[in-house]
Amino acid sequence: MKCSICGGNSFGRHRVLWPELIAQWNLAAHEVDYIDRQQGEKCTSCDASLRHIALGNAFRTAVSEGRTIRQIAAAKIDLDILDVNGAEVISDTLSELPNYVRGDYPELDLQNLPYSDNSFDVILHSDTLEHVPNPLQALSQCLRVLRPGGWLCFTIPIVVERATRSRAGEQKSYHGNPAMGNDDYVVHTEFGADAWTYLARAGFTQIGIEVVSFPAAHALMGRKDII
Repeated sequence: MKCSICGGNSFGRHRVLWPELIAQWNLAAHEVDYIDRQQGEKCTSCDASLRHIALGNAFRTAVSEGRTIRQIAAAKIDLDILDVNGAEVISDTLSELPNYVRGDYPELDLQNLPYSDNSFDVILHSDTLEHVPNPLQALSQCLRVLRPGGWLCFTIPIVVERATRSRAGEQKSYHGNPAMGNDDYVVHTEFGADAWTYLARAGFTQIGIEVVSFPAAHALMGRKDII
């Protein structure tokens, strides 16, 4: 396994899940293990987690590049990129590109993007969709503002042995410290093996999955039809 951001091949690991979240999601021990890897196993050279590496691989596929994200950024490729909420090390690197646009919640609402149709070549977001009340609307908005042939690349936590389920009506579950009172950390959807179908339901007809050390990390991709 190599890091898509810097090309490194050395990784360290620490645990990130906590007992309350494990109980709320009814996670089995092996599920705890691979979700911990998704978030807590990181490249020792650039600190990219497995989910960042999966997103980087998706981006490289979208732009038909074999180079690392750092090399792509250094080459100043000419693409219009929308990065929603950012993904730490990968966003820090891609921000060097000349036509990179960053939009963060709450100023930018993924369910109501303030951009014209056909504005971007690539859209990125990472572990954001589970916090959006209406994920289908958010994905439809991404499709709208992509140019024909453009790609949406994103990550979400996926529990691979179950179906997606809504947390509507249940106790609030947070990815983060609930004491901070930030409802943007509230999880609305627990995604499962059928997560890819949300892209199809939103109107994407070409769909892909980039996998890093299954079942630990995945990035989903959807391409807008070329008209």
